[in-house]
Amino acid sequence: MAIHFTRREFIVKLSSVSAAVASGGVLSACSDDPLPVDFNYGVASGDPLTDRIILWTHAKYQTGSDPVNLIYQVANDTAFSSIVSSGQVTSGAETGFTVKVDALGLSAGKTYFYRFLCGPSISPIGQARTLPASDATEVTFSVFSCADYPLGFFNAYAEAAKRDSHFAIHLGDYIYEYGTGSAPTDPIIQNLKRFADHANETLSLEDYRKRHALYKSDPDSKTLHAKMPMIAVWDDHEVSNDNYKDGAQGHDPATEGLYTVRRTAAIQAFHEWMPIRTGADKLKIYRSFDFGRLVSLHMLETRNIARDKQIAITELAGLEGAAKQASALAEYARADRQMLGAEQLAWLQQKMSGSQATWQVLGQQVLMARMESPVSVLSVLNGDSRDPAAQQRGLEAINAYLTAKAKKAAGAPLTSTETALLNPAINPKIGYNLDAWDGYIAAREAVLASALQLNKKLISLAGDTHNGWHSDLTLMGLANAALANVKVGEEFATPGVSSGGFEEYLPGFTPAQVKSLFENIVDDLRWLDPSRRGYLKMTFTATEAKGEWIFVNQVLSRTYSADLGHTAPFRAAKKAVAPDVFI
Repeated sequence: MAIHFTRREFIVKLSSVSAAVASGGVLSACSDDPLPVDFNYGVASGDPLTDRIILWTHAKYQTGSDPVNLIYQVANDTAFSSIVSSGQVTSGAETGFTVKVDALGLSAGKTYFYRFLCGPSISPIGQARTLPASDATEVTFSVFSCADYPLGFFNAYAEAAKRDSHFAIHLGDYIYEYGTGSAPTDPIIQNLKRFADHANETLSLEDYRKRHALYKSDPDSKTLHAKMPMIAVWDDHEVSNDNYKDGAQGHDPATEGLYTVRRTAAIQAFHEWMPIRTGADKLKIYRSFDFGRLVSLHMLETRNIARDKQIAITELAGLEGAAKQASALAEYARADRQMLGAEQLAWLQQKMSGSQATWQVLGQQVLMARMESPVSVLSVLNGDSRDPAAQQRGLEAINAYLTAKAKKAAGAPLTSTETALLNPAINPKIGYNLDAWDGYIAAREAVLASALQLNKKLISLAGDTHNGWHSDLTLMGLANAALANVKVGEEFATPGVSSGGFEEYLPGFTPAQVKSLFENIVDDLRWLDPSRRGYLKMTFTATEAKGEWIFVNQVLSRTYSADLGHTAPFRAAKKAVAPDVFI
């Protein structure tokens, strides 16, 4: 039977054919009469190599739930007159209508432009960049962590998109799993109307998909992703607060079901919504990137594969009795206590050993530096004691310790109490944050000892704390006392994009007091900013690694200003003890 078209129908059909031909695609890439397709969450690129890069988008018909057949294009120019890579890919319900493709056939160290098409529907244009060739002379990263949607605008993303970094690194807490009931009741925050998408915590695959969609709907997130490739790993909030291999502090099996079911859903959604190269085992996201002979970036997984359960600081500090303290100390010192696991550690050692790059950089979630404080302080001031009375006792304990330290440095006589405070056998220093590497000292020692043995210049990038840090990385000498306090490298830690810092956790302290507390007590700490949001820019050349902390003045409005708050080169001189602001 013959098929007859009206003149209008013929013109529509002809327009669709012309659009497909002009795009460089084939007619089978979309239906003959394509419905309008929405690209509501923009585009993104990530996991660049010298000859390829992952391209991502979300594409869905405005009506219905049929799969969407797309054409992707990579070009040398924004007009797409010089297309260098193209192909077909399909988004469908099985991936929540997200799509990823590894665009091949690219050249090293080049900037490209990319887009997705379905008939007359065209995505926003993104800008991508491949890894540089071996003769690269400089590489720059914008480093992010901890973007809590209800707590404020992602001005750090907006600012980084305006500047000149080559690549973005995200160290986790890209999303937060909390429901609307956990949002602060502060009227200013409530008036932002940046609410979570449902009342309960994210539990199911659909929950996590909706949460990723919420974060990808943010205009500053879309702008950042369209501007530069992102290399990302997860931290805990992509699944649940303070998670480890078998569970999470934030997950209650009695009311929220099996943890493994929740984790599987969260990991599936992460791989769907992030521009990450996905392998057969979705948990194994540790991977390396070589930026010429300047930087080998090793992205680590410290949450879901091997991490043992966290130790409670209240137990380790002796606040729950001698028996629990003895058990906690035994676990703390256990030689096979895991953070990375044997397989990942062996992989990291092999990658560092075979690398010809000047800088070995660890892209990972939590502070690796030794953030140790005396038990006399931690016994009255820790993460479980935020009430004003406890914080006042904390101030008194800090004053006592710093007074003794200052008197000893001046050669003044000490009382017996002060002598005891400075005696590590009586008043030992332990890490205050046992969710960080301070709770996994043997695992940290293995990583640092490997870098020292290989004679590598080591840098750790970290997030998680919402504050900016710069510290030395030193050995404890667990296996060889002669190596105690030997410097192996340095850590540069990024502030949070919008998540609150010490001003939230220590509200009884001024920022100056918090800064002085840590910089005077923590031996390996060089610098801390305890109260501002922003991101970290890292610049690497053959002779220098430099961190620059870019801060925004606020996250409660899209109108903001930004400034360079601190700059620190690798191997900067150790800090001098600052005047004590507590006395």
